[in-house]
Amino acid sequence: MRLLLVVNGSAGSADALDPALEVLRAGADVEVAATADAGDLDRVLAGRDGRRLVVAGGDGSVHAVVAALDRAGALDPADPLGVVPLGTGNDLAGALGLPDDPAAAAHCVLDGAPRPLDLLRDDAGGVVVNAVHAGIGVRAADEAAGLKDRFGALAYPVGAAVAGIAGADHRLRVTVDGAVVTAPAGWAADGGTPLLVVGVCNGPTIGGGTALAPGADPGDGLADVVVSAATGPAARAAFAVALLAGRHPARDDVVLVRGREVTVSGGPAGLDADGDLLPPVGARTWRVVPAAWSVSVPR
Repeated sequence: MRLLLVVNGSAGSADALDPALEVLRAGADVEVAATADAGDLDRVLAGRDGRRLVVAGGDGSVHAVVAALDRAGALDPADPLGVVPLGTGNDLAGALGLPDDPAAAAHCVLDGAPRPLDLLRDDAGGVVVNAVHAGIGVRAADEAAGLKDRFGALAYPVGAAVAGIAGADHRLRVTVDGAVVTAPAGWAADGGTPLLVVGVCNGPTIGGGTALAPGADPGDGLADVVVSAATGPAARAAFAVALLAGRHPARDDVVLVRGREVTVSGGPAGLDADGDLLPPVGARTWRVVPAAWSVSVPR
């Protein structure tokens, strides 16, 4: 077996990677490539010479490699990606049941089974492997970005607390498969209702384990869309408590629907895609591409 292990050259996780490298090198011919940007990734993947890809990092690293494969027209579910989780979030890895321990994850790369996964493709040429969201979660991620060195995986909850105190609402229109998202309680995400958060989810969690879309399956051919209209101070606080307990879908100011095409309009609104903050957009549409790629998971 010949492997190309892609690592984030600026992540500073070399010591954590050593146990995984030891396992991989005991079972395969391993080449390591440290990349710093999309251009680096494109060059590395163009020269991989048939080696199977392994990504060491979090959701952002997996996203970057999948996006590079997509740009090259080389995304193939028959060629499973290996993942060694090293990021502060690892939401997709958690959804797939990948081990947290780098050595155990490396064994999974060598001996695991391929699991086909869906991809969210947007109308601007971008892709999402786990989740994209707008609203208070973007502010939370922005706050968390400066806290990762101090708090690690706790940076997102701390950032969310800061964002929740500040508060904000967005009057966005959200459609799923052409229909405006409408809650059983009667309100609708029609551009006139203030919204706290809009999430378009392939996997169930964001921010290092927060279950925004409980029960989401990244291989079922559907996106789970979560919309919350909990915009008052008391409602925001109650939503946060319910979110941490995974009970928020039962609230009257939350609706969860599933579909294959999702459009969010009425911006500008900032987006968080797989942990990366994107510039504000006026509108964006995501379509589910079923079984577009795969990851080696425990047998």
